[in-house]
Amino acid sequence: MADQPQTGKVSPLRPLLFILLIAGIIIAVRVFHLDQYLEKERLRQFVAGYGVWGPIIYLLVWAIAPPLFLPGLPITLTGGVLFGPFWGVVYTSIGSTTGATLAFLVARYLARDWVAGKLAGTKLLALDEKVAQQGWEIVAFTRLIPIFPFFLLNYAFGLTRIPLLPYVLATFFGMLPLTVAYVYFSANVLDLLQGKFSKELLIGVILVALVSLIPFVYKKIKAKRGESANL
Repeated sequence: MADQPQTGKVSPLRPLLFILLIAGIIIAVRVFHLDQYLEKERLRQFVAGYGVWGPIIYLLVWAIAPPLFLPGLPITLTGGVLFGPFWGVVYTSIGSTTGATLAFLVARYLARDWVAGKLAGTKLLALDEKVAQQGWEIVAFTRLIPIFPFFLLNYAFGLTRIPLLPYVLATFFGMLPLTVAYVYFSANVLDLLQGKFSKELLIGVILVALVSLIPFVYKKIKAKRGESANL
């Protein structure tokens, strides 16, 4: 999910933006004295009080976010905070895959010409050729190595020849490592707002650091082989 979709290059800005986002939240909490309201167990009990409606609303937000070009990272982090590491991963994986699938279907059956116009002049139009060569593997690759913005990628795959089921499965499993890392981190980040740096938070930081390194490791491997890391 790079900042320049035209280039298709792996951007170093994503981890930095993530760090700045977390830092901004921590500063805001401290300045406005919100830490007393952001104790994770209290929040999760509050959400649990709504029964099935809590997860349903979260899944609905995820379902409409990609088709409406809304960023997915804040929603992912919210899932970890509100539902914890296990259910946060479950709901986020289901919700993000659902939203990605809806955008895919819109591009394929309802707004093909409009999507093609939006993607004109970008590297995303090369996906059809890549799908013809690699099939579902290119879907999994672009989910694991976030080269392009998530919401644009969903629409772009709708213009390709990949069948629906391989797209859905590759999207779900391709995004799973990133989902686990970000949700586990956000599930424990409220400890930091309470002035604690727990073992669980440290594990979350390590997971985020590891998945953030995947694009750079991939780029180095491709460079050693004399191959381009771009689509």
